[in-house]
Amino acid sequence: MLRAGGLEAALSPAVGGSLLHLALDGVDLMRRAPDGADDPLAMASFPLAPYANRIANGRFVVDGEDYQLPLNFGDHPHSIHGFGWQTNWTAKATTASSVLLAHEHGGNAGWPWLYRAEQQVTLTASALSMSLSVENVGDRPMPVGLGFHPYFAADTGTTLRFDARGLWLSTPDMLPDREAPADRLGDWSRPARVQGDYLVDNAYTGWAGPAIVERGDGLRLMLSATGADWLHVYRPPGEAYFCLEPVSHMPDAINRGGMAMIAPGETARLSMTVAVEKIDTPLP
Repeated sequence: MLRAGGLEAALSPAVGGSLLHLALDGVDLMRRAPDGADDPLAMASFPLAPYANRIANGRFVVDGEDYQLPLNFGDHPHSIHGFGWQTNWTAKATTASSVLLAHEHGGNAGWPWLYRAEQQVTLTASALSMSLSVENVGDRPMPVGLGFHPYFAADTGTTLRFDARGLWLSTPDMLPDREAPADRLGDWSRPARVQGDYLVDNAYTGWAGPAIVERGDGLRLMLSATGADWLHVYRPPGEAYFCLEPVSHMPDAINRGGMAMIAPGETARLSMTVAVEKIDTPLP
């Protein structure tokens, strides 16, 4: 458990290094994980490493070699979100308001590159900061992508605002299909109600932050990130939550020339901050 002022957070290193909850004065800012939950998809947030979102059919080619990842998301046809969210992390250093988590990947047939991942999680009285890094500890260049997958709580008065250059529409199996104007699925350039009756599960390109969430209970959250040029928005219909995922690349980037490569000894980094404040006039 981490505390700073009125902010409180808890993590589960054993369940994907996930965030269990984030609350201000007892009010949940993210979807709270149920007691005893052992599924990362039930958590408040989880890390995405060494890639974010989907890889088509779990197949890709690097330096002329073909690779096949396990299909790790039920009957979904693609591999998704990397390995960090489905493995055990270890707490390396803790204080009352911070923790350092780590996990190591020793290489396998689907992802032969060796890496060490770390998450630094810190609370202040007004913000949660999370940084994620992956160091290539092998002897050859490695593809890498990073992100976070936070689930924000939403009431009927919750609005969202952010700027982006465009978005990618998806195929029925949720792979990027074609680029479209950023307001194609809703105009988020001005405050718009989050809850809706259709699915949004799309990557927005040209996002430089921040994304601003204002809730009907009078709280404002501001999401900012470094190392994240994309914002993936997941808004399921009829739910009291939605996701704003700062990520370093689009879905299936490894098959589309959009995945970074890091040399042995190099480290890729991405960080996310969620700042919170009380606003004077709650939305009706």
